[in-house]
Amino acid sequence: MSAAERLTGLPPLIGPDSRVLILGSFPSAASLAAQQYYAHRQNQFWKILGAVLGQPLHEMDYAAKQAAVLAAGLAIWDIYASCERAGSLDSAIRNGMSNDFAKLKKSALAGRHDLPRVCFNGQAAGRFAPQLEMLGFKTVILPSTSPANASWSFERKLAAWRAALKLE
Repeated sequence: MSAAERLTGLPPLIGPDSRVLILGSFPSAASLAAQQYYAHRQNQFWKILGAVLGQPLHEMDYAAKQAAVLAAGLAIWDIYASCERAGSLDSAIRNGMSNDFAKLKKSALAGRHDLPRVCFNGQAAGRFAPQLEMLGFKTVILPSTSPANASWSFERKLAAWRAALKLE
């Protein structure tokens, strides 16, 4: 195993019409290399989100994926702004520095977006639910779309994500 190095995450994908924030823990090595959220080809994120939105997101280029996410009123970000990690597993994250969610809430209050709901992509990110609830966000912890979460079938993950992302 290689030594953990200090890594910096990706900027938030958020727009003025964003109503639901999807929070992961920290981008995989593949995502960091590509500078794209959920770039690991075995991660089911784009396939699940595409099924929820009725669009073939997993077949689109990244710019089209981003546009579809924003048009659907979604935002994507991660819990950690930076951390030390060898590999891509959440369990390997050390010395994480979280993103500034209080600042995010202030920008919502200033009318830059409206994010009343946060959906965590997996249990690792979901450990931060109490902190975001204290800031006034409604939260739900979803099954991880990571290939490491093999105990949930695609259909079971999709049902949970569909229920949580009702975008009325």
